[in-house]
Amino acid sequence: MRIFIIFIFLVPVITFSQDDLLNEIDSDSKVDQYVSASFKGLKIVNFESTKLVAKKELNFIVSHRFGSIEDGFETFFGLDNAVTRLQFVYGLTDAINIGFSRSSFLQVYDFTTKYRLIRQQENGFPFTIVGFNALLINTALDKDNLPLLEFKHRLGYTAQLLISRKVNTDLTLQLAPTFFHDNYVAFDPQANSQVALGLGGRYKLGKRWSVNADYGLHLNRADNSPFKNPLSIGFDLETGGHVFQMHFSNAQAMNTNGFLGQATGDWTDGDIYFGFNLSRTF
Repeated sequence: MRIFIIFIFLVPVITFSQDDLLNEIDSDSKVDQYVSASFKGLKIVNFESTKLVAKKELNFIVSHRFGSIEDGFETFFGLDNAVTRLQFVYGLTDAINIGFSRSSFLQVYDFTTKYRLIRQQENGFPFTIVGFNALLINTALDKDNLPLLEFKHRLGYTAQLLISRKVNTDLTLQLAPTFFHDNYVAFDPQANSQVALGLGGRYKLGKRWSVNADYGLHLNRADNSPFKNPLSIGFDLETGGHVFQMHFSNAQAMNTNGFLGQATGDWTDGDIYFGFNLSRTF
């Protein structure tokens, strides 16, 4: 267990130059032949994007995901049942970030690393490839209900490879093969180790607007599982040093293990959640 935890936080330190947020959004220019401005936000909607925070910059993200709008006026279309996530992401270099967050959904703390392995070039390598790893601690598990509970059962892990391509000025697509593991799973037949393939993209509608979408295809979900594959659609708006993301999703959790492993909503029934992310760079 200790070796695995150490392993996921061993990341290569590679330094590439990166424009600041406004320069990325306001220009589609190439810097040293590298493609820029593939994504506005650190996330597409639920899935991490290949964007990183620049060296010595701190990004603070406040995320809200309200309850199901299917409940109507009873919960004021979900506003009474909101969950919140507060996240800090710091750029150690232009190509390696570290992060920390706390979510009210299952009272999860997570520690993350995100690191660029290679960058798309104008007339060279066709993709940007970024690694993402997380260590999660679920503090909501109750020893009164789980008398054999130990600290190790609270832990979860995530390992992702994010592969994006900016197809043209307006369109960026991304694949995200994902492995995630929870030492405790609520649905007993489900394997602790799970795999999924994330699909996502961004289409620019204007200088500061884009429509984003992502989908998680779970590849080893247990039979009769109550959980669903997460589908999310939203819009990004960049204003100065802020990125404001508004979205709808059938998953209320906002960390990778949560939205991939525990999405309960159903788009066909209107059982979806409205939410937003607001980020500020310092």
